[in-house]
Amino acid sequence: MATALALALSAAAAPQPPPTEEAPPGLDEREDGVESEARCEASSAESLDRLLPSVGTGRSPRKRTTSQCKSEPPLLRTSKRTIYTAGRPPWYNEHGTQSKEAFVIGLGGGSASGKTTVARMIIEALDVPWVVLLSMDSFYKVLTKQQQEQAANNDFNFDHPDAFDFDLIVCTLKKLKQGKSVKIPIYDFTTHSRKKDWKTLYGANVIIFEGIMAFADKQLLELLDMKIFVDTDSDIRLVRRLRRDISERGRDIEGVIKQYNKFVKPAFDQYIQPTMRLADIVVPRGSGNTVAIDLIVQHVHSQLEERELSVRAALASAHQCHPLPRTLSVLKSTPQVRGMHTIIRDKETSRDEFIFYSKRLMRLLIEHALSFLPFQGCTVQTPQGQDYEGKTYAGKQITGVSILRAGETMEPALRAVCKDVRIGTILIQTNQLTGEPELHYLRLPKDISQDHVILMDCTVSTGAAAMMAVRVLLDHDVPEDKIFLLSLLMAEMGVHSVAYAFPRVKIITTAVDKKVNDLFRIIPGIGNFGDRYFGTDAPPDWSDEEELVGT
Repeated sequence: MATALALALSAAAAPQPPPTEEAPPGLDEREDGVESEARCEASSAESLDRLLPSVGTGRSPRKRTTSQCKSEPPLLRTSKRTIYTAGRPPWYNEHGTQSKEAFVIGLGGGSASGKTTVARMIIEALDVPWVVLLSMDSFYKVLTKQQQEQAANNDFNFDHPDAFDFDLIVCTLKKLKQGKSVKIPIYDFTTHSRKKDWKTLYGANVIIFEGIMAFADKQLLELLDMKIFVDTDSDIRLVRRLRRDISERGRDIEGVIKQYNKFVKPAFDQYIQPTMRLADIVVPRGSGNTVAIDLIVQHVHSQLEERELSVRAALASAHQCHPLPRTLSVLKSTPQVRGMHTIIRDKETSRDEFIFYSKRLMRLLIEHALSFLPFQGCTVQTPQGQDYEGKTYAGKQITGVSILRAGETMEPALRAVCKDVRIGTILIQTNQLTGEPELHYLRLPKDISQDHVILMDCTVSTGAAAMMAVRVLLDHDVPEDKIFLLSLLMAEMGVHSVAYAFPRVKIITTAVDKKVNDLFRIIPGIGNFGDRYFGTDAPPDWSDEEELVGT
């Protein structure tokens, strides 16, 4: 198959000249599922845009922005990188379990054959969000002192299979394919060592794994859904390697040539070129073969279309006639609580009163939720010299995660009662064409897996957005029983959806309404919380779980 495709692709693209150099990098690997720096800039701008105007100034309400239209490409280009701004659709079913793995493309070929350039061309041509580029160069083994000395004298063979940590590669790729968050080592080619910092990757719909030994391990081969070999002339590869190692890795020309003749060329002949027969597609001339890249992109698109899911529709019809779950706790409906609900539900309530009484309810909700955290007995001594048998929090740390935009209004209440609490954010928007929730952005504190996490959203109707947020936390190794979902108002449908998918998540709210209408609005409901709180205008077809933020 590989030989036939290679001949066909070579003939189809024959008039095109071979590339003379690697294309400049323009697409970086994602950190935490997105490009962190550029996303920070967008997040900061949005935060400024959301600052509340002074009450009573007479300023007209801000117009709510909408999602990007279909005609706009889902790209944000800067001088250094290209960021995919489209959201990630559900990668799990209504049961909350992953129902589709990421599609993994393996790119093999000789050193400086153009694998990374081909990978970037595939990514841009795919035009789909949440693509991860994973380089085998990050997984060189840690060298001993003797090996370090050999490497400094260009006497260590970095082109041998033993130079790579295949156990770590397989473990990392397997977790990433399963939708989990992973940590990637950062290798310093100047000092031939791993840096202390690691890079976090998460949220891949498509994974492109490239490296000279991409097809050299049996376990690794089993993880690859498509295998591509980039076949480039040896003279071109040598020129590229000279340019790269001298300009980027601080090597001298004699050392590069010595290493090439002693290790690189023999390794290609012995270990790399024979793996060409394992490839599904052979791409002659690398990045210059646009016909091959177009065919690859068409195949990946067809595979992704077969994996599309519809979660919200399934939630609307599943397990809705059961009694409310035991994991649900509703704040006691005292006259005070009911009075505050009366005020914030009233469509005639002014914005300043809506904000005031919402904040009061949030504070009561947070205080109620904290009573479900684990506590252990402890003894302290009072100023009178007497012992007091008390309680202290038995966990490691509390982290709050808000589902933007309405969920962030609950952060001040959490900070007011939890000293030094860490805060994370997740942006989930509804795709106006499919009606499905999509993950656009997340920023979570480091080492969140050991924390008790308070997940905050002001309203939950179908539970689609809440389920996606919980799935994100589980993918970052937060135990299910350490997640607390807090909401001012929930519909029974949303309660059932979350509880059915994640039976160990504690659900805490101030009220539960019975119905959700055809537009996914809670009935009788509260209106669109974010618009009433921030003073924006809602479009006529909004739903209670729909937060549209301009991109």
